Amino acid sequence: MTAPPEVDDPPKEADDVLVIGESVRVPERFAVLYDRYFEEIYRYLAARLGAEAADDLAAETFLVAFRKRETFDAARGAVRPWLYGIATNLVAGHRRGLGRMLDAFRRVRSADAFEAGPEERVPARVDAASVRGPLAGALAGLSAGDRDVLLLVAVAGLSYEEVAESLDIPVGTVGSRLNRARRRVKAVLGDVNPTIGDADG
Repeated sequence: MTAPPEVDDPPKEADDVLVIGESVRVPERFAVLYDRYFEEIYRYLAARLGAEAADDLAAETFLVAFRKRETFDAARGAVRPWLYGIATNLVAGHRRGLGRMLDAFRRVRSADAFEAGPEERVPARVDAASVRGPLAGALAGLSAGDRDVLLLVAVAGLSYEEVAESLDIPVGTVGSRLNRARRRVKAVLGDVNPTIGDADG
């Protein structure tokens, strides 16, 4: 008697879509997506805004996703880039504060120079993928769109296609924004290539 053929598990992307559909009827199923992606979304947000802001925004990312789960359209992309798109939109709401932090971080050479209250010490706590001095200034000088693309590739490790899905822009626009951002950052660093990884083009 032969054993029944083994059935391969569905790819994670297909399983994500099934889970999000099931969560419309059984809300508790959404916890699968939370468990699967919370840590990487948190790391992305922590690299952009620091650990303290990431705590709140990572939770908010999943709250927004839960509320919008009925409108998720698998034809437009996978769940993972959709979550990164939500997270990136939440970052945009904090962008002015981030810009002030990066400006202050650029002006101050070391944490020892801080003298005033805790609001002035915030930049010293920003890890932001080892952002320091000139690199912080370079990131602050990028347009919001260029900075989003650069950090989704460099920090989140998304492919060009996933970035396009996250930001709802064409793949060609991802490439042009990334090239422009890399050129500007490299120029600020004196033609030293920042350690920014390549996504699949």
